[in-house]
Amino acid sequence: MVEAREETRLRIVPVDEDETVDWLGNPISCKDCPHDENRAAGLCEFGRSCVNDRRGKRIDRFFAANPLQADRYLGHPYFEVRTLAAKWASLFRLPALMNDPESDVRAMVALRLPKARIRGFAKDPDRRVRMTVARRLDGDDLAPLLADPDYGVRMAAALRAPPALLVRVMHDDDAEIRREAARRLDERLIWSLADDDDPSVRMIVAERIKPERLRLLVHDPDLRVRFMVAERIPLADLDLLAEDPDEVVREVVAERWKTEGGL
Repeated sequence: MVEAREETRLRIVPVDEDETVDWLGNPISCKDCPHDENRAAGLCEFGRSCVNDRRGKRIDRFFAANPLQADRYLGHPYFEVRTLAAKWASLFRLPALMNDPESDVRAMVALRLPKARIRGFAKDPDRRVRMTVARRLDGDDLAPLLADPDYGVRMAAALRAPPALLVRVMHDDDAEIRREAARRLDERLIWSLADDDDPSVRMIVAERIKPERLRLLVHDPDLRVRFMVAERIPLADLDLLAEDPDEVVREVVAERWKTEGGL
């Protein structure tokens, strides 16, 4: 469960791209910085690499040059600092951020922790966190994400899921996910998608199912599907398309009869 806490990003004051201000919109001064040794060593630079700056790219440059400093900033009130500190911090410190109120922080934690530690994020309230998890988990751990209410999460899970799990999304509301299922499902199962509402799904079925099953699609309402059927169906069944309403399909039939020993 994500703990409730004051949302720090709402307090950010919009600033110009080149301004050097902190996350509260106050001007930054190197005089107040606790990292004099870093500046002296050239490991931070005003306006370019600074942990006190509100701009994420400047914070990230600071931690890239000073990764050992990341652990001390995991409790910073500014979500961008916590997120980027989590990117560089010790893995042993990251579990403390698993319930961080900011989704960006949790997504970074989900990206870095070992897979065995992030299964619980499959129920995270933020879709970005769940998508991060879907892109990392494997096998049966993806099952709950294939039923996620968000399309992006289901798609990310479907792209990684083994073929045996794709039966769970054969009848998904989104055609793109059903296409992914049609591409990788066991050949013995895809015939059940022959009456899918989307012609692009049926085209994949026509391309993959065994030729003798193509009789299921000879009267498909989509020309592209019937064209593919005409190219693959056994010669013995080719006459089923001889009077197809589209000339291009009839031409394929005639050419196959001619070249493959038909009439």
